[in-house]
Amino acid sequence: MKISLIAILSAGMVLSALAADPSTATKAKAKPYVLKTCPVSGEKLGDMGDPYTFEQDGRQIKLCCDGCLKDFKKNPSKYIKQIEAAEKKEAKK
Repeated sequence: MKISLIAILSAGMVLSALAADPSTATKAKAKPYVLKTCPVSGEKLGDMGDPYTFEQDGRQIKLCCDGCLKDFKKNPSKYIKQIEAAEKKEAKK
């Protein structure tokens, strides 16, 4: 009986710890980046190695390299507008 009680209490503590862990919480999925080029440099993604990927305002952004991040951060709205325009163009195809 004592062993069963200990097992139940241990399982309860583990489950409560998992529930409190923010990494197990459901996150809103970011809008995927569908373009094949870097919005900053215009380079084809993958030509310089794995793209630098991050989230900005609920959307996934991919840059050709982490060096483009500095320029992106200077004026993110400019690049997001470019991305949105390119997405609309791609959707029409």
